[in-house]
Amino acid sequence: MIDAAFMENPCANLQVVVLMGGLGTRLKEYTKETPKSLVEVKGRPFFDYELMLLKHYGFRRFLFLIGYKAEMIEEYYGDGSSQGISIQYCYDGKELLGTGGAIRRAYPYLEDDFLVIYGDSFMDIDYEETIYRYYQGRREGKRALMTVLKNGDRFDKSNVVCKNNEIVLYDKKNTTPEMEYIDYGVCIYEKALFADFEEGTPFDVAVLQNRLSLRGELAAHVVTKRFYEIGSPAALQEFSEYIEKRLYQKRPAVFLDRDGVLDEIVFNEDIEQLDAPLSLSEFRLFDYAKEAVSLFIEKGYYVFIATNQPAAGKGKARLSTLYDINTAMILSFQEAGIELEAVYACYHYPKRLAYINDHNPCFEPFLVKNCDCRKPKPGLILRPKDIYNIDYDNSYMIGDSITDLQAGQAAGVKTVFVGELKCDACKKLCDVKLDLTVKNVLEAAKQIKGV
Repeated sequence: MIDAAFMENPCANLQVVVLMGGLGTRLKEYTKETPKSLVEVKGRPFFDYELMLLKHYGFRRFLFLIGYKAEMIEEYYGDGSSQGISIQYCYDGKELLGTGGAIRRAYPYLEDDFLVIYGDSFMDIDYEETIYRYYQGRREGKRALMTVLKNGDRFDKSNVVCKNNEIVLYDKKNTTPEMEYIDYGVCIYEKALFADFEEGTPFDVAVLQNRLSLRGELAAHVVTKRFYEIGSPAALQEFSEYIEKRLYQKRPAVFLDRDGVLDEIVFNEDIEQLDAPLSLSEFRLFDYAKEAVSLFIEKGYYVFIATNQPAAGKGKARLSTLYDINTAMILSFQEAGIELEAVYACYHYPKRLAYINDHNPCFEPFLVKNCDCRKPKPGLILRPKDIYNIDYDNSYMIGDSITDLQAGQAAGVKTVFVGELKCDACKKLCDVKLDLTVKNVLEAAKQIKGV
């Protein structure tokens, strides 16, 4: 069982180690006078954008491993207090030690478990899921976790064999045709792993990752959103264009409930009621779901999923299974060339209802809590407001239940009811004023005007 107290706020409880010591040789015109992580993008240092994501998830304790022009990084970020975080520093010294050597040098500063990221990459993933899967792996004898993306050699040479959410092989130097995934750039390690290396000896952390994969000790978190890095002028320009659209141009969003809107409700024989799918085999998108989402995107909307998924809190499913279902859904859309921005799910089950489930205790007790994200509260809809520039006045919440509509109203967005609801029944929806009632989400996509 994963420690419930730790998982109450997993990101705040885990140390983040940031590798920032590289020379940035391919960015010569930009890094002559500044370290790569401070290269300016739209008037801000590049790493500010990744730090924005990390703070959004709640990370608060950082260790920066710095080398080239290290004093500039320390002068800019200081102790982190101006950002509401704490930052420690460890210097590479005169000799560059490589990624693994830099972490080994920082051994006295490392906590028992820590997350590692790169200061020249923008990695927009669900870090709470990453942490959960790491500790799930620890229960199974794993000692580290690697995030991986199904790459197909798109963003560099693929270097990971991953099957059934298990890393079979990671090898950065010797690639094989079976390698469809690439290491994404976010890892979590058990500190003791680095005690086997001699301090001051340069080495790449890929050496350790390869050993762990061969021993079956490297857990996987399969992520779905591409990463951005600034290793070359072309990559820097690509990221600049991306972040311009995301943060400096305001766009409305469509927030979609999942079950009953995008996928079929299933019959649960255990409770003899209709329920959300509790396994991958039960999950079925409606045949019109992809067309609907594609149409929203064509009309200029961000598309987010905002869904209550309390099955793990109720003891009806493992949290990992619920994560797997959402990942499979995202990949299904991607296979059709459709990119969802994110899936925001509330996995909690309110304490006041927990007595209903006394006969079937949940696998993840930290999920039994009174939270701010469970609809009808607006938390899921408001969640991306600090990492996107969303025009909420012209955004929509689309769902098939009163709680969806109440959440939309509380968030200040327009509301769309999906279902065979007649006008004389509209008055029964509490004090929610509907903007639109439709038969299904495709009809909504056709009726809602473009941006």
